[in-house]
Amino acid sequence: MTTAFTLTSPEIAANASIDARFEFNGFGCSGDNQSPALQWSGAPEGTKSFALTVYDPDAPTGSGWWHWFVVNIPVDTNALAANAGEKGGAQLPAGARHVRNDYGLMEFGGFCPPPGDKPHRYVFTLHALSVDQLDLPDDATCALAGFMVNANTIAKAGFTSTYGRAA
Repeated sequence: MTTAFTLTSPEIAANASIDARFEFNGFGCSGDNQSPALQWSGAPEGTKSFALTVYDPDAPTGSGWWHWFVVNIPVDTNALAANAGEKGGAQLPAGARHVRNDYGLMEFGGFCPPPGDKPHRYVFTLHALSVDQLDLPDDATCALAGFMVNANTIAKAGFTSTYGRAA
């Protein structure tokens, strides 16, 4: 019997509203801009590393918005601590690194939907990869990183939660 591959957060429940403390600090938002703690289990056989993405498909850009993208998470890792997404990556596991998000930052970028929009969906996805690491340039875009992640994904786990701001 195989164990299900799952991704959860002790701070953000699946299919629920996200607390305002995870809001971005900038662009008219005033949250703490700290990434939530995440944990996972049940990675399939053959997993050699992980990649994590946090994406808003409802952003009014025509292409969504990448809030967080981490690659080269070692296979023996099963959690990221609260605020692992801080600038500089000091709280990431050894070898893991941020990809520049759509704010143009190499860190977690909190949630900041336009005021008055219906709550946006935030999709947290952990990819189990068939490679030890992805060889990405330092200035890789999320599109390039996403191509490389998807080309090497053997399984995905995730959840979706929502966040909105009053008009």
